Amino acid sequence: MLQEDYSKKINELLSDVEHHQMNVIRQVSKRIADSIQKDGLVHLFGCGHSHMLVEEVFFRAGGLVPVNPMFETSTMLHEGAVKSSQIEKMQGYAEHILKNYRVKEGEVIIIISTSGINSLPIEMAMEAKEKGLTVVALTSTSYRDKESRHPSDKKLEDVADYVIDNMIPYGDALVEIGEDGTKMGPGSTVIGAYVMNSMMMQVVKELKDRNIDPPVFVSGNVEGGMEYNHAHIEKYKNRIKHL
Repeated sequence: MLQEDYSKKINELLSDVEHHQMNVIRQVSKRIADSIQKDGLVHLFGCGHSHMLVEEVFFRAGGLVPVNPMFETSTMLHEGAVKSSQIEKMQGYAEHILKNYRVKEGEVIIIISTSGINSLPIEMAMEAKEKGLTVVALTSTSYRDKESRHPSDKKLEDVADYVIDNMIPYGDALVEIGEDGTKMGPGSTVIGAYVMNSMMMQVVKELKDRNIDPPVFVSGNVEGGMEYNHAHIEKYKNRIKHL
């Protein structure tokens, strides 16, 4: 059955990430913990479907509080899917997005782009590095031999300080349907959510190992949840634009 094929492919990818990417995930988590220990934020950016992984760990039950998502609506599908794809390939846009957010030297930004070949995420990485941020790429190295759409010929992984490979095959879709080569069942969202949540959990563990109690949201739908979260919101609302 197709669902069984999809489940098998997803589980194989999860296993691959667990066996081959956990070392770099731990390294990144320590770097994020270093920043949060100094009252820093972790910044997140992604275009198109990748922005869902930014939302996944923001203001989330069981989620780390000092997470600053960079939501640029023109790069999201609800304002026009074709337009968002075109903007991701534009040059010179990242600088204007970054100006809308408070970032400081020594903080970490995670930039999510499975292909890693489009101009906007590449330039976001470049702009962030100029401001002294540590750049983490969540991308797929299956695009390594593909042509960059940025005039520097660099891909996202070439600019980043740390590269987490989501292990997604070229084209993203995992399951072949019929005999005409049609593929469906993308893997990047499922694997990306696993990576992002695993990383944030590791950050919290790292801080707890340092005898630091990091702020974590609880569900607003459990008794006392909204009241518990309110103190965290008050602390960070002037630093995290979308709180």
